[in-house]
Amino acid sequence: MENKAVENKFRTPIIIVSIVIPVAVALLFSVRLKDFGINVAPLSFLPPIYATINGITAILLLLAVNAIKKGKRLLHERLMTAAIACSVVFLVMYVAYHMTAEATKFGGEGAIRYVYFFLLISHIILSISIIPLVLFTYVRALSEQFDKHKKLAKITFPLWLYVAVTGVIVYLMIAPYYAN
Repeated sequence: MENKAVENKFRTPIIIVSIVIPVAVALLFSVRLKDFGINVAPLSFLPPIYATINGITAILLLLAVNAIKKGKRLLHERLMTAAIACSVVFLVMYVAYHMTAEATKFGGEGAIRYVYFFLLISHIILSISIIPLVLFTYVRALSEQFDKHKKLAKITFPLWLYVAVTGVIVYLMIAPYYAN
């Protein structure tokens, strides 16, 4: 199959996934398992784990860019695949936590409150937009359209890195307000 045909083959599934994931997360965010008679203790141990996974994702992204700059394509590919896997694991844990626990309100006051909400809102918006960017960038690499891959990766990388890093920062800022 021609390289461009590979990308076209995945275009519709990527678009569907890019819509379904944020919609499903938004819907599941409001669902509590206890509302369905499923008594599960809040998975309160998950936030530091998924924040750590965000940090690991950021490190993997930096290592992957370094690897490709040094011409280590296989290492780059493996690191990027690991970063995608970390993002999937993060998403599963994030949804699981929010399906078992009440939302935590940020308790900071003054300027820090504005900083927190700026980071949170930009993190959320970019985490939605990063889904198709990551998937199209990945498919372009798999279909060996390296010029198109590199061009899109120059947009995808800094946005994905921002999402990963702000995920950690937002967690650190709200962690003191989690119910014990």
